[in-house]
Amino acid sequence: MALIIFLLLLFTPLIEIFILIEIGSVIGAVPTIGLCILTALLGAALLRHQGIRTLQRARTNLDRGTVPALEMLEGVALAVGGLLLMTPGFFTDAIGFACLIPFTRRLLVGMVLKRVHVVYGPIEGSTRRHPPTGKGGAGGEPRVIEGEYQRRDDSDGPIDRQ
Repeated sequence: MALIIFLLLLFTPLIEIFILIEIGSVIGAVPTIGLCILTALLGAALLRHQGIRTLQRARTNLDRGTVPALEMLEGVALAVGGLLLMTPGFFTDAIGFACLIPFTRRLLVGMVLKRVHVVYGPIEGSTRRHPPTGKGGAGGEPRVIEGEYQRRDDSDGPIDRQ
């Protein structure tokens, strides 16, 4: 992983310089700088719009009682995309726009999810060893969370947590 980060830090500026020189030699230096500024402004506007939409979807999921996991990952992709759009250059802008456009952002998040291995541990006292899923447990069993509760009114005083 450290090697990949090192190579990215080494080659990304070199790619940016090459592309900026090539585009500058075709359209000139001032229009090239103008394009860099334009992509940063366009990216900031798109970041704001997509960020608000993702936040609204996350809020809707929370209101339904579901965890907005996909929206959280998309939020990370939006932050990375916004950061890449703020750096000058067309290579990072292309990756940044890919993080901001919903279709490509979902593809990128899906690729990351395929590479990530999530480990679920057993619940204390539970004999079940399979990860929780949205449609029940293994073999279609319903997901059950065992616990105890006690109804309390506000007038009962503070809750004693031990």
